[in-house]
Amino acid sequence: MSEKYINAPITKKDIDNLAAGDMVYISGTIYTARDAAHKRLYETILEEKDIPLELENNIIYYLGPSPAREGQVIGSAGPTTSSRMDKYTPLMLQHGLKGMIGKGKRSEQVISSMKENGAVYFAAIGGAGALLSKCIKKAEVIAYEDLGTEAIRKLEVENLPAIVVIDHKGNNLYETATQKYSR
Repeated sequence: MSEKYINAPITKKDIDNLAAGDMVYISGTIYTARDAAHKRLYETILEEKDIPLELENNIIYYLGPSPAREGQVIGSAGPTTSSRMDKYTPLMLQHGLKGMIGKGKRSEQVISSMKENGAVYFAAIGGAGALLSKCIKKAEVIAYEDLGTEAIRKLEVENLPAIVVIDHKGNNLYETATQKYSR
């Protein structure tokens, strides 16, 4: 477990060098999408139509920000519960998604798909949305504006802190930490 700095979109080399428990600071371009956006993306992929963002090597932050106050780029930017996206995630991973940021556990189906597709799951600190928003330097709605806070946004981030919870090998910090601290 170590501290690492990565750029997004993420590379295979970065993914291979991340382990469950690593503290990571992400800079670059990432996207937001929550439940309603995931449902639309999923249906669009199944219909074999073009989706409004490139999934290949990208990271999706499960985020529905609050409105920005005057002088801010974005409002509070805390993560939402990731399991709500689990039914859509394997298909997104098959289409090149390499990273997800959220909070909470993931299903066995998602973990298996992460291992098959070489992806990682990061946890952002819930309850720290105001602090996390300071790492977002630019935010732009790029799709599904009618969904309001659940619209897909393109974010430019600088040193967004996250913890690798599940690495590309399926090592799961939620399990290992529980075992370690229950002794």
